[in-house]
Amino acid sequence: MEINEIDLNLLVVFNQLLIERRVSAAAETLGLTQPAVSNALARLRRLLGDELFLRTPGGMAPTPRAEMLAQPVADALALIHGAMNQRISFDPATSQRSFNIGMSDIGEIYFLPTLMDALKAQAPQVRISTVRNTAVNLADAMGAGQVDLALGLLPQLKAGFLQRRLFPQGYVCVFRKGHALDSGGKRRLTLAEFSAADHVVVEAAGTGHGRVDEALQRRNIHRTVRLRVPHFVAVGHILSGTDMIATLPQRLAEKIVEPFGLTWSKHPAPLPDTAITMFWHARYHQDPANQWLRDFIYRMFAQKV
Repeated sequence: MEINEIDLNLLVVFNQLLIERRVSAAAETLGLTQPAVSNALARLRRLLGDELFLRTPGGMAPTPRAEMLAQPVADALALIHGAMNQRISFDPATSQRSFNIGMSDIGEIYFLPTLMDALKAQAPQVRISTVRNTAVNLADAMGAGQVDLALGLLPQLKAGFLQRRLFPQGYVCVFRKGHALDSGGKRRLTLAEFSAADHVVVEAAGTGHGRVDEALQRRNIHRTVRLRVPHFVAVGHILSGTDMIATLPQRLAEKIVEPFGLTWSKHPAPLPDTAITMFWHARYHQDPANQWLRDFIYRMFAQKV
């Protein structure tokens, strides 16, 4: 097969289907109709003599041939994209660039108010969109240039990614003011008090915060879990109206205690700090816009030792 036999737009559709695993989602991201994506897939199937994707209850599953083509196609498209969009420099004062940043709801609460206020002064036309790492295949999306950076505790981003540590993250116990455990910050909770309390636990899929549960289990520290939720954004509301307590990252606790009438105590368990890190794909290490955003975020949020 010769290169002039291939419509490169078909490879763009192929790459997006690998990321989204659904025709409707791929069509929406690419700005196409679903029939257009289906027609492109049909053309690729005829061209390559393979089904490429099979419908399953969980979405479009790639065939072995599609999996074999996935990385070479992604590399080729990223190379073309980089060449076509190469810039000698990046001027934040005049740029209208839109950046996509992968982060959790904790990241949105902690980073975005400060980040957006600073951007208004230094890059007034730059726009930010956030992406949940559970909503897309974050590694694939970053490799394809659809997500510029990711912030947080993301142990799944390894081969092909560069990183820069921003700050260590400790954990504290959070509960409403006036709670039976509220001592006005004068003392640390005991393990007995911690275990006896009713807990709300956040199971944040795709992040490393599950390590807290693992650490407690290793130390045989038990707790009564009354509620489990999939994200952190509702925890402030829940704690303010109940007598439950929660183990939360300290920087999140510092942001929500005042708005929700909460307080926090040092954690009674010897939980290790975790590192909140900025990640980017190696393909975009030299991209001027990506470099500028990385440096901008690092200057604002990195904890200087």
